[in-house]
Amino acid sequence: MNKRTTYSAEVRERAVRMVLTSEHDHPSRWAALVSISSKIGCTPETLRAWVNRIEVDSGKRPGVTTDAAAKIKQLERENKELKQANEILKKAAAFFCPSGARPQTEEIVQFIDSHRALHGVEPICRVLQIAPSTYFRCKSLAAQPQLRCQRYHQDEALKPEILRVWQDNRQCYGIRKVWKQLKREDFTVARCTVARLMSTLGIQGVRRGRRCVTTIPDESAAKPLDLVNREFTASRPNQLWVADITYVATWSGFVYVAFVTDVFSRKVVGWRVMKSMQTQLILDALEQALWARGKPKGVIHHSDRGSQYVSIRYSERLSEAGFTASVGSVGDSYDNALAETINGLYKAEVIYKDGPWRGLEQVELATLDWVDWFNNRRLLGSIGDIPPAEYEENYYRQLRQDTAA
Repeated sequence: MNKRTTYSAEVRERAVRMVLTSEHDHPSRWAALVSISSKIGCTPETLRAWVNRIEVDSGKRPGVTTDAAAKIKQLERENKELKQANEILKKAAAFFCPSGARPQTEEIVQFIDSHRALHGVEPICRVLQIAPSTYFRCKSLAAQPQLRCQRYHQDEALKPEILRVWQDNRQCYGIRKVWKQLKREDFTVARCTVARLMSTLGIQGVRRGRRCVTTIPDESAAKPLDLVNREFTASRPNQLWVADITYVATWSGFVYVAFVTDVFSRKVVGWRVMKSMQTQLILDALEQALWARGKPKGVIHHSDRGSQYVSIRYSERLSEAGFTASVGSVGDSYDNALAETINGLYKAEVIYKDGPWRGLEQVELATLDWVDWFNNRRLLGSIGDIPPAEYEENYYRQLRQDTAA
């Protein structure tokens, strides 16, 4: 194959000028082209193309000028690039999913790997606003992990631990709780690091929803005084209990859940699930609490003014147990704030997260599992980020030490 010869602009211009000047000295333009081209070293067809181009640019011959052709070519190139950019953006939107935040560099690298054969690395990098050198460095580090920085290796070691803590705690823990649990396990890690790695892993804690009202007041019933006055504190176990009811929607209708909670440790000491919101529901929860706590005396029992809690049957049972009844106002969550908090955690960490629910039996099993986790493993910020059972164990241990001293 003959090597293509390139002619400078000066040579082309001089050749065209000589053709136009000597054209009248030859029988035809073609004869002039043959004569001049043989002396320059190009073909007559090449020289004719140069002459035609000059005549078009000067307006002597119809056609697209050099400047116009260059602009058209530029516009075609830009149009092609825009179409490619739109196609890349559409694929990127489907790949990353709309989240409002810029994807992690690792995710962008994965996208480039998936589409580089079709679009090329540099066009994708230009559209996604990432330097090609960043992409190639990530690929190099992936092939040679030993070249990565120390933080990368620390992150890779922490990721499975963070995921384990999150999964072991019903996938309920957010950043703070995961961080606290890791510290309890003697991991040295900053909270911001946990936040960053949880974002990378795509995990987050549950969020509480709005409060549901299940209280139906009984205006005709006698109402005990409010002995708590929104001060939900206790200096020992079995000093103050709070109780409340919430509901769960299932495929077979509503079921109702009653909880009894010890204010000292926030431990759920009694609970019951039933299909009706009658007095028997809260009586069963109270009986379980009495049995679990060894039938303590002198406990203040606080609830709202629902008809079940101020009923004669329930009031008599509290009196038989040696309890003092205390009730707040109707529909005011602040007067029974701690019980409302327990209901809210239960709804967020079980009902809303794991639903929908088939019926009572499924809700009952899930509630049993949640109460066991809540009492024995869930970290509560109000008692120093430890589980309720551990908080009570610490109290009795200290009490024995003080008695021995």
